[in-house]
Amino acid sequence: MADPAQELPDLPSRLDQAILDPLLTRDQLQALCDSGMQEGVRAICTTPRQLPLLRERIGTTDAGPRLVAVIGFPFGTIPAELKLAEAEWCAAHGAQELDVVPDFSALANGDSGAFAEELAALCELGLPVRAVLDMARLESEQLELAVEAAIDAGAAGLQTSNGFGPACHADQILALKQLIRKRCAIKAAGGIHSLSHAGDLLLAGADLLGTSSAPALLQAQRRPAA
Repeated sequence: MADPAQELPDLPSRLDQAILDPLLTRDQLQALCDSGMQEGVRAICTTPRQLPLLRERIGTTDAGPRLVAVIGFPFGTIPAELKLAEAEWCAAHGAQELDVVPDFSALANGDSGAFAEELAALCELGLPVRAVLDMARLESEQLELAVEAAIDAGAAGLQTSNGFGPACHADQILALKQLIRKRCAIKAAGGIHSLSHAGDLLLAGADLLGTSSAPALLQAQRRPAA
């Protein structure tokens, strides 16, 4: 049986290439960015530190991938004021979307209001915002609260994890899909390095896939099946 992903001609438009390693050299950053552009990925997701270089590399036309900045990455453990300042800086330096790690401490302490208020302030910047969840660790009630609060705050999407920890699996996408009820998009992230895994997540209902292996997946898709 062929890989499900090999049957998806729109795979490039579903892939967000993650370029987040802080130890990458300038040349390595540029090479990874060039690879993503050549493969036609939907977006490149990076850190504030790497953002200006990648903005320059991609250019300012609409022809290249969208540039996504991670905010509060990886654990969201900075004050809301600093998170907002980080997002404003990224917007001023060319970010077109924001993947935000929210205030899990507020959520753990039952303060869904503070959780939502922080996200709402970021959404007011006018860029599409995705809230980065931690589905491997959140209790069911916490996950439900996080989904409702993020959607109420104006989030355009929800992401399964920050990529640390276990790989994303299809059951998480199905659970998130049931909670979201078509009110925002789903981005799967974490351990997505094979076409079969990517296909399973897309078939389960993921709209986007966040992975450092995006160019490799697209190269593998073009290879004839054995």
